[in-house]
Amino acid sequence: MAANPPKEMMFKIVLIGDGAVGKTSIRRNYLGEGFKKSHLPTIGVDFAQRYISHRGGAVRLVIWDLAGQPSFKSVRSHYYKGSSGINFVYSVVDRDSFDNASKWLVEAFKHIGKLPPTAIIANKIDLRSEYPSNEIVTTEEGGRFTQFYIDRLNVPAIFWETSALTGENIVDMFGNMIDLMKEFREVGRSNKT
Repeated sequence: MAANPPKEMMFKIVLIGDGAVGKTSIRRNYLGEGFKKSHLPTIGVDFAQRYISHRGGAVRLVIWDLAGQPSFKSVRSHYYKGSSGINFVYSVVDRDSFDNASKWLVEAFKHIGKLPPTAIIANKIDLRSEYPSNEIVTTEEGGRFTQFYIDRLNVPAIFWETSALTGENIVDMFGNMIDLMKEFREVGRSNKT
């Protein structure tokens, strides 16, 4: 008798962060849709899904790309519920987007409660060399913030630096995020028994 194929695992991820940090470009890159040089802000939310084989299992990743503009705050509130993970994105060449991390994570907590596994994503690393060093967010700052987040909120998190233009680290980041969400889900199940 043949063994049953493994069940598909489904994870919902919300992409959050200020406008123009590259959330949509990261999503497009991961889906193989290519990079668009012109910036078109997300209106409200955008949705995509990808079916992949990950470590021998079937995974359906549902990605909600939430608009970063303050005018969409009330619209965003509806899409946090049921999230398996959060991808908080900031631009390494926009210090304000990094400084706004707490605001975004507080918003997520308000709508989710205990925060799920989180990826802190420093995007646009391909532009670092074009800006004065006193204007960029360093790798060390991103790493320290991630460790603070883990320690303070007791939330599993990973830190990645990415480029939506070149695709650097995007596939690996999503793969690590799937591992983190899967582990978090399995720990949650074992704690219920």
